[in-house]
Amino acid sequence: MYMSSMTTIRISHQTKELLDDLKHHPKESYEDVIGRLATMACDDEPLSDEEIEDMKASLDDIKAGRVKTLRTVRNEMGI
Repeated sequence: MYMSSMTTIRISHQTKELLDDLKHHPKESYEDVIGRLATMACDDEPLSDEEIEDMKASLDDIKAGRVKTLRTVRNEMGI
């Protein structure tokens, strides 16, 4: 029988509570929670040059004040 290698990690009580809150069900293991988070953190589709340029343009708009708040848009739309 094959047994995968394991290790022990040390985390704070606060981090453990955060992990507890991220469990999909109470009996889900921390191994599964941490694995899911690690997988989500790895982006297998990096941003394209076009997407990066669009983000830079958006930041320029924000810096130049060419934006509206959600409140302003809601008021303009009457919602």
